[in-house]
Amino acid sequence: QVQLLESGGGSVQTGGSLRLSCAASGRIFRIDDMAWYRQAPGKQRELVAGISSGGITHYADSVKGRFTISRDDAKDTVYLQMNSLKPEDTAVYYCNALVVSSTLPRALHWGQGTQVTVSS
Repeated sequence: QVQLLESGGGSVQTGGSLRLSCAASGRIFRIDDMAWYRQAPGKQRELVAGISSGGITHYADSVKGRFTISRDDAKDTVYLQMNSLKPEDTAVYYCNALVVSSTLPRALHWGQGTQVTVSS
């Protein structure tokens, strides 16, 4: 059973920074793409940033230049460094990962989410 556990959420003021982490655990053979999504109240879940196994990254236009996604494959962990936070970044942030494990050939797994609140 593969699990993803997010951490690092919290409350900050406009202009502040947070670093989210998402650690995968279980019988993992390989992790391919990893990504961060977010969902604000009353809105659909949206892609924030993604990173391939080769380190290629992509970002939503709304976070380009402010957020940075990275990964540490030795730790099966993906990070999201969020700078210059705005109130509109307030949401529950979820990570996901395409994982090859001992029980599934390749499957998408999601974390439980971590709350980020930015006050003005």
